Amino acid sequence: MPTEYRRLLRDLLLQVPFLLWLVLLWMLLWQQFTPLAVVTGIVASVFVTRVFRLPTVELLGRINLWYSLVFIVLFLAAVVRGAISVTVQVFDFRRQPGAAIVGVPLRYADDIVTTHVAVTASLIPGSLVVESDRDRRILYLHVIGVRTRADVDRFRAEVLRWERRIVRAVGTPEQYAVLRADLAAEVRGARAGQGSAGGSAPKGGRR
Repeated sequence: MPTEYRRLLRDLLLQVPFLLWLVLLWMLLWQQFTPLAVVTGIVASVFVTRVFRLPTVELLGRINLWYSLVFIVLFLAAVVRGAISVTVQVFDFRRQPGAAIVGVPLRYADDIVTTHVAVTASLIPGSLVVESDRDRRILYLHVIGVRTRADVDRFRAEVLRWERRIVRAVGTPEQYAVLRADLAAEVRGARAGQGSAGGSAPKGGRR
């Protein structure tokens, strides 16, 4: 088998997960899950990847099927919940829904995870990515339904939870190791805080 042919076949195999993801995004954007949507999605994906050709992205990281399923279920639930929330805000004539541009510094993201987080946040009604700072790994999103600093903090925390879910599902082993270390540190910190609170309680009761 010629070397060039083997290289082309290898590139195609490496791009299959990416092409499948593009087809899924195509169907989500058009909100159609029909055979025609699948065919047009394949055509559009092949066209984009062949005409606007970029260096091959080797998707050789870990894929956890359980966390991927959890992500899909939570994502679909978030889409429904977001659609209901936006509808309620639109038809609430007593007050205008607040809006803001929120910057979210990502913790674990490389280019692939950043793209996944951006697409996830944009597909959930109520938020849309307006800019991505690749060097500093910051996503800027236009968000409706925020009126206070606490609302902004809650939204930022939710996007970071989506980042963690994506890393659990499809992150590289290195990203997953860092995430597990951070989660373990948070657990130790919470336990230390509880221990400090418990230890100080008897002192407050002495007279």
